[in-house]
Amino acid sequence: MTDDYEHYEAVVVGAGPGGAAAAATLAQNGVETLVLERGVESGSKNVSGGLIYAEESAPYTIDGLFPDFRAEASERPISEYYLHNVAGRKVKTIDLTGIHEHDTAWSDAVLRRHMDSWLEDRVHEMTRETGGGLLTGVRVDGLLREAGEIVGVTCEELDPIKADAIIAADGVNSELARDAGLMDWEDPEEWFQGVKAIVDMPEGTIADRFGVADDEGVAHLFSGDLFEGVRGGGFLYTNDDSLSIGTVFHLDSLVAEEAEPHELLDALLTHPLLDQWLQGEYEELEYGAKLVPDSKKVAHPSPHRGRLMLVGDAAGQMQAQGPIIKGMNHAVSAGALAAEAFVEADTRGRPEEAGQRYETKLRDEGVMKKLRPTRYKVASAVGENDAVASVTDKLVDSSLGKLGIKAADRLGLLRRSFNSPFVMSVMPDTQTLYVTAPTAIAEALGTPVRAENDVEPPDLADRIGDLTYDVGDPHIELQDNSFAASGAAVSACPVSATDFGGGCYRDETVKTNGHEEHLVSLDTQPCVECGTCAIVADTEWEHPAGGKGVEFKQG
Repeated sequence: MTDDYEHYEAVVVGAGPGGAAAAATLAQNGVETLVLERGVESGSKNVSGGLIYAEESAPYTIDGLFPDFRAEASERPISEYYLHNVAGRKVKTIDLTGIHEHDTAWSDAVLRRHMDSWLEDRVHEMTRETGGGLLTGVRVDGLLREAGEIVGVTCEELDPIKADAIIAADGVNSELARDAGLMDWEDPEEWFQGVKAIVDMPEGTIADRFGVADDEGVAHLFSGDLFEGVRGGGFLYTNDDSLSIGTVFHLDSLVAEEAEPHELLDALLTHPLLDQWLQGEYEELEYGAKLVPDSKKVAHPSPHRGRLMLVGDAAGQMQAQGPIIKGMNHAVSAGALAAEAFVEADTRGRPEEAGQRYETKLRDEGVMKKLRPTRYKVASAVGENDAVASVTDKLVDSSLGKLGIKAADRLGLLRRSFNSPFVMSVMPDTQTLYVTAPTAIAEALGTPVRAENDVEPPDLADRIGDLTYDVGDPHIELQDNSFAASGAAVSACPVSATDFGGGCYRDETVKTNGHEEHLVSLDTQPCVECGTCAIVADTEWEHPAGGKGVEFKQG
């Protein structure tokens, strides 16, 4: 029966930077390539922090594949990078420009809707020349198999499609990665959750308020005691005429603290430190969220099976090591390397060897070394031991610890440590790194912020109401609606909250025949498709049909 299905030499699923890099490299080598994107337009389903890097050591960069990228698709180049350690109103700022510039040819702020749609146009032109093209509004929902072997993809809107190579660049919630048994959603410790607001800025004010040139931008990171003890931090990136302000937290910590993502974001937005940039003006253009894989734990060392190769978030290729936050650049490298591997294997008449070649290239080009540094594995075995972490936390927070912080600052060790790629790559993912140490640094060295920040971010109902949805059939099913099994989603879902009835998850007490049950109900209409509930609740989760669900205008 599969002989009657349409066939392409290569199918690329997802048209973000990883998929675009793969498709461009395939097309440049004359490979007949079809790209399938589930959004109404590329970028309409994507949210990113976001900075995109071009590393000097990378095998591929986005501007190498698309020469006009920086002039036409990105926002401001980031020339300065700072970390703000916060304890109440006291703030100690450390210049991180050194680590930002390490191995960096350039770094730009981006908005995903603009960037990805620009890439879509170029990829469509390139792939059409080799007999393929790019289709939007198509959800690829699984792998097509023949005699147990992967031979193509299945789609909700189209008949199955066969291909000699399948490159899955379908994001952190990749249905193809799960279908192949390469990735799962079992452990909250392996994931971050990012939540972001796009904030409009009056025309021409960014340069003045941030002290940069008209053609430059700046990145700010925030950590300390302003996030209710949750492990993670905040960020602010300057776009052309807007700001990307958001938070990223370890999902297990978010659940353990029962913190609500929208409130943590508001804690950052309303902190007095931000008054110097917002100056009492606040217009939120868009609220969004996504899951982020922790590559140290989940980047797949063999991201392939049969004809399938995973790239980007679908393969867990997101580097988050202290202030080193890089994902899109690794997706670009991986996408191009996967395409390169197929071209080489096919040229030799052995296309079945593409996956192994891809794995080898990831290793030999140094990509996996960055994503899963061996030194972190060794250091975390000690540093993330509960007993060691507890002792370290108490020491840092003691008067002796603060004396040590002051001495380290006088000797310049503090700034040098934060700007050391080696030190950052071995730092344990503990409360000490994200909360205790930054708070202690601010208490010991910080300067009080005297300003008042009077901005009032929208409430959750307004944020949901301002998003664009094309509602289709429910795409998430609760398998166990008891609070014990799925109650964590009530607070962890970025569009839900305790005592809020307008979100996805709601906490309910039901009385039946004198018996009281604590339950959770679900409404998928306001879903932002982040995938959080797939991990923290007992659900059957899949993407909405092509073109359905949330549509991000900014991303």
